[in-house]
Amino acid sequence: MPQERRIPSTTAKILLTQKLYICRFRGMKLRLSPQTLLLLEALLVEPRDWKYGYDISRNTGLKSGTLYPILMRMADRRLLETRWETSDPGKPPRHMYRFTPEGLRYARANAQDSSARTSRRVAMSLERAW
Repeated sequence: MPQERRIPSTTAKILLTQKLYICRFRGMKLRLSPQTLLLLEALLVEPRDWKYGYDISRNTGLKSGTLYPILMRMADRRLLETRWETSDPGKPPRHMYRFTPEGLRYARANAQDSSARTSRRVAMSLERAW
């Protein structure tokens, strides 16, 4: 009769929690809120260039409390590459972002879908007005 292997309960909880979190996390779809679409459009301007979070915030008008969680979710889903810029001594490093190849395909597809939906909504509202 094979001997049963017992895992200490704390280890089992940690392993189970990590497994559930990873599965849930990977399966979640990125929500395309107006703010996310605005960010995608901003990053699509010269999409292969690295961009600073502060510059993205300035160009989009998104506040840091809105922008950085979206950037983190996109990076977690491997739609963005991130890196820390090395800076001169005494200056804090800056975080930089750019699309991964998968992220660029995702952004282009969703930006096109978004503009098509917006065009349809505008056309429908104009029809109702007449």
